[in-house]
Amino acid sequence: PDNLMPYVAQVAAGRRKLLRVFGGDYPTRDGTAVRDYLHVMDTVEAHRVALDHLADMPGLHVFNLGVGRGSSVLDVVAAYGHAAGREVPYEIVGRRPGDVAELVADASAAGRAWGWRPTRDLADMCRDSWRFQQLNPQGYAGSARHPSGKR
Repeated sequence: PDNLMPYVAQVAAGRRKLLRVFGGDYPTRDGTAVRDYLHVMDTVEAHRVALDHLADMPGLHVFNLGVGRGSSVLDVVAAYGHAAGREVPYEIVGRRPGDVAELVADASAAGRAWGWRPTRDLADMCRDSWRFQQLNPQGYAGSARHPSGKR
């Protein structure tokens, strides 16, 4: 996977030996990249609220979504390890080209326009991701069949 959360989940579940952390020399608190992680259910809720406001906001509008706080890669590793009840092994390797030190969203426009705010934090994301991993050890490949009988 290209995204951190499923990669950490696979390492915690033992499907991968260790997590490769790209860059340990960023100008951040612990040297790893910082991102604004948003729980998928907060994203779903933001989309629902946006649909509720279509009629009173005609035209095209662009909104950033996020929690407004960054978590480093090592913050995610620690939070996931706590949720899983086990250490998540990792190694720090070189940076990837194009990665920046820190990206944090400003979702205040969504708050002003819709009254939307995220309600879940990094611990919730890790706990829910670990629960999904435990219930679906093969990820989406092993999840429920489509009503047509196909996967």
